[in-house]
Amino acid sequence: MKKVMAIIKKKALILIGIVVGAVGGYLYWRYVGCSSSNCPITSSPLWSSVWGAISGGLFFDMFKKKEK
Repeated sequence: MKKVMAIIKKKALILIGIVVGAVGGYLYWRYVGCSSSNCPITSSPLWSSVWGAISGGLFFDMFKKKEK
């Protein structure tokens, strides 16, 4: 259990980015998204949330401190 908590603590910023991105992707689908099925990312709440989570994780990963 201590090992899992250490990993979560080490990757906390990325995990927060994933959650924020997923919520942002869902909100984008809800309020802006494509009403037809011509837009593969924004026509589905699942794909919009997945792409938001990936983007959020990558974006928040830029701000982590470098290990020595």
